[in-house]
Amino acid sequence: MNKITIIGSGNVGSTIAYTLTITGLVPEIVMIDINGEKALGEAMDIRQGTPFCPSCNIYAGDYDDAKDSDIVIITCGVARKPGQTRLDLAQINIDIMKMIIPQITRYAPDATYVIVSNPVDILTYVFTKLSGIPENRIIGSGTILDTSRLRSKLSELYSINQKNVHAYVLGEHGDSSFVPWSHTNISNIPIEVYKNSIQRANGPLPELNKAEIEEYVKKSGSRVIQQKGATYYAVSMSVCHLCKCLLSGLDTTVTVSTIVNGEYGLDDVCLSLVNTIGSKRVNGKLLLPLEGEELEKLHLSAENLKNVLNNVRI
Repeated sequence: MNKITIIGSGNVGSTIAYTLTITGLVPEIVMIDINGEKALGEAMDIRQGTPFCPSCNIYAGDYDDAKDSDIVIITCGVARKPGQTRLDLAQINIDIMKMIIPQITRYAPDATYVIVSNPVDILTYVFTKLSGIPENRIIGSGTILDTSRLRSKLSELYSINQKNVHAYVLGEHGDSSFVPWSHTNISNIPIEVYKNSIQRANGPLPELNKAEIEEYVKKSGSRVIQQKGATYYAVSMSVCHLCKCLLSGLDTTVTVSTIVNGEYGLDDVCLSLVNTIGSKRVNGKLLLPLEGEELEKLHLSAENLKNVLNNVRI
């Protein structure tokens, strides 16, 4: 029987708990928050609807209740405000992460850790360096959401099922992320020629504007925050998909943030590449053959993150 602990009962943490419950992915979920009453209320609200869902024991607890967790999801921290970048949050949330690490790893030393709090690449690096947990059991949600946003937009643009769209966002979960367009396709047809390869009864497809689509992906989070105050539905679905992949015995490729150790000539930084995950760990990286400009963008993204790491206290 699998067990997931969620640290942080704000919009993101509670929505992840709700989504995990209604999908029936695990039979036991623990919610932990510095505000114990908030965690208690969120868990109670979800639990009272479980007669209509697959059986799940969801409850509020303390760090010792995380014992024997298969996955620990960390969502706590100061939320991003309108107009604030993810990297502006760095030092505040690093200090919060440093307080959490010894408390949670004491009780769940064998869990796989999924870092969702922003700036996710920085916090994944901090957790990797300070926790003592093996690198292959530390995963930042990274650009899994950005990739979902990209595929959703391309699906909308071309009026095609999202499952037929194969595309990635790599690098930082932030402004220096990029799309390796040379590896973007719809039903195995390169994105640049797809428009002219399909016959449609209801007229031609629109032109592909790569810059516009990348801007849409990068600004989606800020736009949602501006319009409704916070983002939590899409990130919840992304994280729950990640948990499903981790609990599977069959590897799945996802764009998540992990430490790099020489891949693409990069070292000592966490950012998103295509990783293979399954059986509660990262099993390897799928190294796309990046073209010259794409490789440059990946290195630029790594440099941006290293500049932040060089200017914070870990």
